[in-house]
Amino acid sequence: MKIVCVGGGPAGLYFAISAKLRDRDHDITVIERNPAGVTYGWGVTFSDPLLDSLYHNDPHSARRIFDSPASWGNQEVHVRGTQVAHLGGYGFAIGRKHLLDILVQRAIDLGVDVQFEREVEDLAELADADLIVACDGANSRVRRAHDEHFQTDADVGRNKYIWLGTHRVFESFMFAFEETAAGWIWFYSYPYNTDTTTFIVECSPETWTGLGFDELNPDESLTLLEEIFAHHLDGHSLMNSMRDLGKVPWLNFPRITNTSWHHDNIVLMGDAAHTTHFSIGSGTTLAMQDAIGLADSLDAHDDLQVALKDYEETRRAEIMGLQSAALSSTEWFEEVPGYIDQPVTQFAYSLWKRRGNYPLWRYQLHLATQIAILRRLRQSISALRTGFRAQQRMKLADHTISASYNPEIVSGSVRVE
Repeated sequence: MKIVCVGGGPAGLYFAISAKLRDRDHDITVIERNPAGVTYGWGVTFSDPLLDSLYHNDPHSARRIFDSPASWGNQEVHVRGTQVAHLGGYGFAIGRKHLLDILVQRAIDLGVDVQFEREVEDLAELADADLIVACDGANSRVRRAHDEHFQTDADVGRNKYIWLGTHRVFESFMFAFEETAAGWIWFYSYPYNTDTTTFIVECSPETWTGLGFDELNPDESLTLLEEIFAHHLDGHSLMNSMRDLGKVPWLNFPRITNTSWHHDNIVLMGDAAHTTHFSIGSGTTLAMQDAIGLADSLDAHDDLQVALKDYEETRRAEIMGLQSAALSSTEWFEEVPGYIDQPVTQFAYSLWKRRGNYPLWRYQLHLATQIAILRRLRQSISALRTGFRAQQRMKLADHTISASYNPEIVSGSVRVE
């Protein structure tokens, strides 16, 4: 099958890898409009379930992705710079550029044609493709060309947010809320390598205009944010990946849904098909799981339309819970002023359960986590559980590689032994 992926992010690249692993005869091209090595993101997060899926699907790239991730074993909630509560939990992250570099190299090694600095102006350019995968983001040009079939709905959130970076490395996943004369503003942050942290700032539109961000240039915007969050940044500056373009990338988050995910030989994947609010950190997870799901459906069905229908039905069912959680999380952050005057421990628990209700014991665990010795005990237990799960993944990878295949690149093709 001749397949063209429009969009060279995690969704398109990982689908190309996954499809090639299932059928080496697929002729796959990935088209990316940006130059090689250029990305405007910072760090991306990974959960254990995603890592399990990646190791099961392609242990070669999974090992590289999980070779040296940043990690955290606690979440902290700071209010007004003086009140602190702890949430527990753990996670992993790596730089978006590092992830894309790994996926690009793996795709090329498997014989995928990865083309950078190419813009698809007209789908007629892809007329000879058996399948066109639209993985070109929330504002997908491919999807918009057939909007009457996909029937896209974009529900834009109220709050303004900006995705930044800093060399101030926090040991925990941080939520920090600061009160200004114009209202509340807060950041989420998590490390993704040894010296860089993702730093996402969010506030209501009233606070945004009240602080003058609608009139400030890129440097002035960062200076003001550094002043507001000076207590947390400890002298470090903030970085804007689009500064050289003269842009201040303040955005409103679009919640994208589509009545249909496929039309003729075009199928949507990742943010082109659906978006989930950044506050639950599942965008990359869903994109890569979409990639595996589409590859599985194509492998299971000879008829393209049957395969695309199977992919859509399966993935819609699988993401339903996360979409609901993301919507609840979005609404919670839009109502921060209504919660934040609670004692910090109760406020932090409200933040924790914004994705859904939990049993009573979860609140008792939350209270125990505020006690330093019990918090350290919880972190030790989590570390042991995480380490055991990682060992199980490595065993699975070793078994898969030794028992199933040993890819060997020969003149651009892959031989399976």
